[in-house]
Amino acid sequence: MAITRAKKEELVALYKENIENASALVLTEQNGATVAQITSLRARLRSTGTTYMVTKNTLFDLALKEAGREVDVSSVLEGPVAVAFIGEDIGKGVKSLNDWIRENGGEVVKVKNAILQNEVLNAAQAAQLSELPTREEMLAKLLGTIIAPASKLVRVINEPGASLARVLKAHAEPQEDAA
Repeated sequence: MAITRAKKEELVALYKENIENASALVLTEQNGATVAQITSLRARLRSTGTTYMVTKNTLFDLALKEAGREVDVSSVLEGPVAVAFIGEDIGKGVKSLNDWIRENGGEVVKVKNAILQNEVLNAAQAAQLSELPTREEMLAKLLGTIIAPASKLVRVINEPGASLARVLKAHAEPQEDAA
């Protein structure tokens, strides 16, 4: 059954909105995935702020252009393609996708490519996105980097007083033993 023009425009608008809200796009191919499997994948990805949907290739390509992502995906958009629209935490979203793929045998859903900003990444590069630290890990590292000089300064300032206290204690202990 053919899709009406209005439905096509609605799909392009939906794809465009998801593209604009996504930090990265991971393109996958599905081979014999059941509805239950895709539902479980969507549920897992939803918890990471990721939306997963099967797309119409020509409409998805049009939505990419309308969203300002000038990438050549004509060679990538062959056959049935589903897209994971990764939210702000790229590492967490891609890791969750890769974990689900691994748990389900790796044959039902396969990563084809990824789009990061205006660059198309191959499957190996897309898999490496899962090695990115999560947002929480990055914030913790940043906070540690910011706090480190201040805590070191506090230790340096406190050290003379602590050294004096240790010397006095060491000096007082032999006198207590003698008494």
